[in-house]
Amino acid sequence: MDVKQPTLQEKITRLRMSFLSQMPARLDNAQQQYLLLSSDWQAQIRLAVELHRFFHSIKGTASSFGFTGLADIAGKGETLLLELIDLPESEVSATKLLPLGPLLSEMKQQLQLLQQNSGEASSHAQPAPFFEMEQGKHGGVDGDRKALIYICDDEPVQVSQLGYQLHCFGYEIEYFMDTQSFHDAVLRRRPDAVIMDVYFPNGSTAGTDELARLSVIIGEALPSIVLSGYGDFEARLGAVQAGCRAYFTKPAQALDLAAKLDELLLSEKREEQLRILVVDDEPEVAAYHSLILQEAGMQVKQLHDPSGILDLLRQFNPDLVLVDMYMPRCTGVELAAIIRQLPEYISLPIIYLSNETNRKKQFSAMQVGVEGFITKPVVPEELVSAVVLRAERMRTLRALMSLDSLTGLYNHTTTTEMLHTSLAQAVRQQENLILVMLDLDNFKDVNDLHGHMAGDQVLVAWHVYSNTVFEVQILSDVMGEKSSPYC
Repeated sequence: MDVKQPTLQEKITRLRMSFLSQMPARLDNAQQQYLLLSSDWQAQIRLAVELHRFFHSIKGTASSFGFTGLADIAGKGETLLLELIDLPESEVSATKLLPLGPLLSEMKQQLQLLQQNSGEASSHAQPAPFFEMEQGKHGGVDGDRKALIYICDDEPVQVSQLGYQLHCFGYEIEYFMDTQSFHDAVLRRRPDAVIMDVYFPNGSTAGTDELARLSVIIGEALPSIVLSGYGDFEARLGAVQAGCRAYFTKPAQALDLAAKLDELLLSEKREEQLRILVVDDEPEVAAYHSLILQEAGMQVKQLHDPSGILDLLRQFNPDLVLVDMYMPRCTGVELAAIIRQLPEYISLPIIYLSNETNRKKQFSAMQVGVEGFITKPVVPEELVSAVVLRAERMRTLRALMSLDSLTGLYNHTTTTEMLHTSLAQAVRQQENLILVMLDLDNFKDVNDLHGHMAGDQVLVAWHVYSNTVFEVQILSDVMGEKSSPYC
């Protein structure tokens, strides 16, 4: 029997109720801290910091879950304690602490209202923020089908030669000598990408004009590359306005075009999920933000104890880290500084998630090398956009630094580092390590007879068609050993 999986809103509702169920115990603890602090401020000054963190945490969590009344009361307590902490000890008296007592009582009353009607919070709270994230579009190639590329250009010799070369890279190619036949073909069968000239007999910008018209008809811009004999400002502006992703001037190398096509198709398909690490000592808040990101198609890990950051960074290898600013024992600022101490994570994007609104404190917190600051409660779409933008930029930079620009395989430096890491791990765990090297027979003859450009095409075509990693995995399964698919 199929078990119905809970919806996103049902998961969020469970998190809200879990938060409310923990509030009585947390309020009792805060009440005890307040009484001790009132009896002797100088002796119990550390409790002021803990109480400030309590109010700050409740304010952020309650606002995220739609409990605006509770959040407003907590915000008053946070402001009061912050003012007291900033005062010299000699100026703090018990009378200045008195407003905290009524605020804690108000929070208890608000909580009782929220828990009425058999624990249902819906009658006295703002509804939980409802959202439906648009799932990532998976364009490009389905299964083993070759990517379909339309080339529209009125120069038959160049088109034929370019099409043949791109066919060698594994693409299905169709040619069009005029924009009308191209238009009709797109409406019959949508291509995965387009290579379009700008100038045609029917207009100096007929190619990009046609792409713009089609984008209106089909409701989105086709993944397009411009290949033109003109490189002036007006031609490039028309390409940008038509939604084209790249611009090449003739003559262009097939290798460069193939690389850009691969980039377009992979960005449309986004085969590998973005990996996001959420660090927050409030489990319900961490789970809430994780649900938002998971709904948008990302892989998310949660960390509630900052002391586990080093192991999780190595195990999970995140593309981005979301960090709460105020946590016990280790603040978000301190955690970001620890991450920046590690050379391998010096460029890892870090974003603070906090309800801290003081601009000076935000600016100070970012001095350790943090990319952004998102204030709670978050707008789901804004959170996803901020994360995707920075995480994908990180992946692009990482690829530029670690991959060979021709084949897309790991370069010499990265391969050497990975081998050192794998060998060290094998020694520590007392495991065997297998390295498979593949060689192309008589490859030098290709370079000598046909030139290095032809040799480059052979390398790229070989990489596209080979099933190297799959074959290495079979070898691993047969031999019962761990293998390392570095080529």
